[in-house]
Amino acid sequence: MTIRVLIADDQMMVREGFSVLLNAMPDIEVVGEAVNGRQAVERVRELAPDVVLMDIRMPELNGIEATREIVAADDTAKVLVLTTFDLDEYVYQALRAGASGFLLKDASARQLADGVRVVASGEALLAPSVTKRLITEFSRLSEAPRMMPSAQAAYGELTERETEVLVLIAQGLSNAEIAERLVVAESTIKTHVSRILVKLGLRDRTQAAVFAYEARLVTPG
Repeated sequence: MTIRVLIADDQMMVREGFSVLLNAMPDIEVVGEAVNGRQAVERVRELAPDVVLMDIRMPELNGIEATREIVAADDTAKVLVLTTFDLDEYVYQALRAGASGFLLKDASARQLADGVRVVASGEALLAPSVTKRLITEFSRLSEAPRMMPSAQAAYGELTERETEVLVLIAQGLSNAEIAERLVVAESTIKTHVSRILVKLGLRDRTQAAVFAYEARLVTPG
């Protein structure tokens, strides 16, 4: 199956460069481009891409708001945020808005393609150690919102083992690493992760990590 990608960035050189790199991959096709957030929302509606490469700082509608609108319209949409710095002050907000992960703009062709594949496959959490550091940093810098009553009720439905798995997800561990840590089969962890997402009403592992930090299940540092 070919992965269909939409590139949203207000810099033409970035769009063209990423298009060339991705179209050179046998399993990836760039099906469209957008020069601002508003156009990105419209193009996603028209083209239904598998993955959206989303810049944050764009005119008319920034990447955060565009991500929020895209995800609200289709909760299966997968947005991969593009940023210049790995501690971009807006990336945490983008993750909370529904982005499935983020990628640095200076990523190599292989990293870019692998990032698109990971998000398209539903794994969602890119560069766990870096994502963990970013979420931790901004959990520390800002007052994380308290959980809504509905979220508190959902959290209360998690079993002790599911809570343990949720904490390890937030620490950036993969399913294989969690399985090794808990001395169980990887398939068992996949089942736990699926149940966690369903119970908490979350889209993917990235959202689960954000939830864990905001619920103070994992403390910054």
